[in-house]
Amino acid sequence: MKPPRFLLRGFRRPSDVASTALGHLERQTIEEIWRRGETSVRDMFVSFEKRIAYTTLMTTLDRLYKKGLLSRRKDGRAFLYSAMVTSEEFEQRIAEDVIDGLLGQNSAGAEPILACIVDTISDHDRELLNELDRLIKQKRRELEQKG
Repeated sequence: MKPPRFLLRGFRRPSDVASTALGHLERQTIEEIWRRGETSVRDMFVSFEKRIAYTTLMTTLDRLYKKGLLSRRKDGRAFLYSAMVTSEEFEQRIAEDVIDGLLGQNSAGAEPILACIVDTISDHDRELLNELDRLIKQKRRELEQKG
């Protein structure tokens, strides 16, 4: 029987990292931009069915721009916004942040964490364990070719 799960003090799950990195409206906005591609504040305002004040949406897009998640270009008097990262790249960066938080600045204490990852993966799905093995071998080949 497995011991009960608990949340370590200071540990953040990927969903927690995403919610602290982006507020609820920011997350909705960038998801809409991922769906639409390049868009204006006015087009976003219409897509949100005018449930959000135009100026609030304009501020939200500006915040996402300042966070480096959106690019913008001038089109007449308006800005057109587009995503700087894909949703997959965004999720990857969140996962990297969580792993960095687990490992800290050195890898001396990484073995228990890595063992836990392997145990958890194998408990859920043996195929995931095979995929992890494949990724490790691929990374080793890449590193050997570089050095």
